[in-house]
Amino acid sequence: RFRLFDSIAAFLKSAGRRKPLVLVLDDLHWADHPSLLLLEFVARELASARVLVIGTYRDMELSRQHPLSHTLGELTRERLFQRVLLRGLDQDDVARFIELASGVSPPAGMVEAVGRQTEGNPLFVTEVVRLLVQEGHLTAHGDAGSAHGEPVEPRDSWSVRIPEGVREVIGRRLDRLSERCNETLTIASVIGREFTADQLSPLIEDISGDRLLEVLDEALSSRVIEELPRSAGRYQFTHALIQETLAEELSTARKARLHARIAESLEEIYGADTEAHAAELAHHFAEAGTAAETQKLVHYSLLAGERALSGYANEEALAHFERALAVKDILLTAAEPAGDPDAAALLFGLGQAQAATLPRQRLHEAVTSLTRALDYYVAVGESDRAVAIAEYPFYPLIGQRIGNNQLIERALVLVDPDSPRAGRLLSRYGRLLGLEEGNYPDAQEAFEKALVISRREGDPVLEMRVLADAANVDLLHLRFQESLDKSGRAVELAGRAEDPYPQVLARYSAVLVNFHLGRLGEARLQASAVLAATEGLRDRFWNCMAFRANQDAAQMAGHFDAARELSDRALAASPTEPRALCSRATLECEVGDLAQGEIFLDRLVEVMRGAPPGAAIENGITAMAAAIVARIGGRADRLDVAQVAAQPVISSDDATPSVDMMARIGMGLLSVVRGDRSVAEEQYLAME
Repeated sequence: RFRLFDSIAAFLKSAGRRKPLVLVLDDLHWADHPSLLLLEFVARELASARVLVIGTYRDMELSRQHPLSHTLGELTRERLFQRVLLRGLDQDDVARFIELASGVSPPAGMVEAVGRQTEGNPLFVTEVVRLLVQEGHLTAHGDAGSAHGEPVEPRDSWSVRIPEGVREVIGRRLDRLSERCNETLTIASVIGREFTADQLSPLIEDISGDRLLEVLDEALSSRVIEELPRSAGRYQFTHALIQETLAEELSTARKARLHARIAESLEEIYGADTEAHAAELAHHFAEAGTAAETQKLVHYSLLAGERALSGYANEEALAHFERALAVKDILLTAAEPAGDPDAAALLFGLGQAQAATLPRQRLHEAVTSLTRALDYYVAVGESDRAVAIAEYPFYPLIGQRIGNNQLIERALVLVDPDSPRAGRLLSRYGRLLGLEEGNYPDAQEAFEKALVISRREGDPVLEMRVLADAANVDLLHLRFQESLDKSGRAVELAGRAEDPYPQVLARYSAVLVNFHLGRLGEARLQASAVLAATEGLRDRFWNCMAFRANQDAAQMAGHFDAARELSDRALAASPTEPRALCSRATLECEVGDLAQGEIFLDRLVEVMRGAPPGAAIENGITAMAAAIVARIGGRADRLDVAQVAAQPVISSDDATPSVDMMARIGMGLLSVVRGDRSVAEEQYLAME
């Protein structure tokens, strides 16, 4: 999905270079969650582009739980985001609108009445004016009259009966259509906002193709529906509220029967191409709600979920998998294995979607789903599927055990211990042991086995992967020379492999090692190389880490404006990444903008509070950042934050030495601010 989003942002920036570009996104309150995530991503990428994005939405549609509310909150953080409250049309605008819509210059009394009772709401004004035209209150001869041609009322007594809500306005427009037209549109409303004549025809009894087109022409002339351009026989309701008004008039039982008929009809229409329409079919089978359709709902939900995953629409995929599992009466939080092939496939898909969408503190739920799927495949002897689950990439959560290791341990017994597949599993296993559990000896044992396999098989790609993983573990265990040696060998092998990921990991480890050793020139060179390598990888996390590494290099060289720009790009790629937030908080404090430093520290503390307790890297980073901010800004109240964050790390057996070091730096600075000699001595000895 990052590649998809990044390519769209790049396309818009490229288009803006030719001439300034304005992009209008209308009715954002109807947008689905993945589309809103795309908007958030694009907004962060366009700071330096000649592109203006205008989004409109109805604030009356939003609750705190609405997806757009979250998006607006995220956009508010961006410096280039502005919110403009649109009031209703004024009297002059209403008069001009009525004149343009009807070709008639309206009486002032009518304008005043329409404006007063609609409060200038454009949707209400539109529907009311259409109703006035239909009822004959506005003639085509330039004057206003009643529906029967009588003279209009005097200006002082002029009034327009406006329905209490827009649905009533729509209802009155629909009442002017024939009974057959209303019946046809009601069935169409159950199909969806868009529909075709071919989809409608099998659902309406006793109507020929020509008669159906006549009925649709009636609806077209009343502007209840409109033809979609370049799509013969395809229509859509002119407003979603018209579709909703019609659909709500149906009883629940009749609506369910219609959904069942629509689903069966669409299956016939799509024929061999049903997979491409799986989401649509899954929706109708779900709304049908009959036991007979359960298997088809599961089938199409699985197809739709997998299709959504392949298109990076992870939230949509999550909804498909959850719905199908609910129909099969499988608890998402249960620990037992899947009961059949469909359930196992759904749980595998669910685990992938959860891993891509859930916050870090809930990633154990993804592991639970994957484990249940793996349990099934192990039980039925489908080892390839089981191993594929174990190989699904999770970025290690430093200092947090969430069960990844158990997946790999079980997969290892299913493969040839001397095979390249075993080597890949062992490399990943070693990195998880070293980062999640802080277990350096066992991690090294796994790496050694994987290296033996790679060299015996003459597999440079596997060898590069093992060396990169091992170098990263060495770094986090403060074994700097070993990390430099391994990352250097991994980079040498990069020219013989197309996979950019190990090269990025190896170079990133080299950046941090050189920072630790005070080799700032070499660190800057490696940071530039990481940035170039991540362009091919197109991964959100690693893009963030690359920009953050270059920010640190610029900051250490005193190039603070460049450092802030690089930080902006790092946080655009991953807004809640604790390492990027820590770097930005300290940067702002170092240049004297203490208020901004506090803002970024607060965001970091929020991330830490959402992480599991213990030796999580979020705790170590927060302890260090809070102590730095407290010392520079003289904020004694931040010392408690540093202490609360540091203590679980220092007392944990799972903490990697690097995270332990961050926590002790925080405690050490805390002791300086408080003048506590004993705590200072304790931290200094531990760090030494």
